[in-house]
Amino acid sequence: MSRRHSFYARPLLAAVATVTVLGGTAAAAPADSSPCRYTATAAALDDTYYQDALGKTGAELKAALHTIISDQTKLSYDQVWDALKATDEDPANSSNVVLLYTGRSQSKNDNGGGSGQWNREHVWAKSHGDFGTSTGPGTDIHHLRPEDVQVNSTRGNKDFDNGGSELGDAPGNFTDGDSFEPRDEVKGDVARMILYMAVRYEGNDSFADLEPNDQVDNGSAPKMGKLSVLKQWSQEDPPDTFEKRRNDVIFEQFQHNRNPFIDHPEWVGSIW
Repeated sequence: MSRRHSFYARPLLAAVATVTVLGGTAAAAPADSSPCRYTATAAALDDTYYQDALGKTGAELKAALHTIISDQTKLSYDQVWDALKATDEDPANSSNVVLLYTGRSQSKNDNGGGSGQWNREHVWAKSHGDFGTSTGPGTDIHHLRPEDVQVNSTRGNKDFDNGGSELGDAPGNFTDGDSFEPRDEVKGDVARMILYMAVRYEGNDSFADLEPNDQVDNGSAPKMGKLSVLKQWSQEDPPDTFEKRRNDVIFEQFQHNRNPFIDHPEWVGSIW
């Protein structure tokens, strides 16, 4: 059921790089999202935001990060629409957003529930823990992304794993009866969003304790798999400038917390 992929190295040294996507062309990063900016930011964050997590591993690191990232501004589900228009803005076209699974660049205003429009995809499926669209995990934009309505429906509440049949309306994505495999370009993004949720929501704020496990078909349990695959995806698809910029926008403009696995991908292996 698994399939080997060849991941490509993303162009992190160019000020602006373009990639061709289904239905349009999107730039990988705006000119002010250069690697040196993120190097400087990471050093500053370690001295401030992450100072209580440094030097820790395992459960101690997870607990420290939970305390840090739980200090956030919460959005309503309606506010998520406008937030995603900023966090997922196409750097090549400020009137558009880039959809997570299809990679398509689409008008920010073409959102809703109709065929061909984009809506709000919960990467950690909201039925896994039964939190719905409640303020909290149901509106946390670290795991909410714009996506084509039909592709969002096809993904449904499936866990993540390799394998399945390719989606005709989203080439590069695969699905079967109990799992979904996103395109190579966002595999790491998906993994880091899932693991953020597992650290942020620990069952002490009236919501379920969300945890990854190494299985699929988790149903309504507050679990999401497949952990071994997510760890592989995170390692093989490191954060790119689009994902890093998104983390900054969420921190600076909306929730005022960060996804630590974008800033420190090595912490994935330190905890799991």
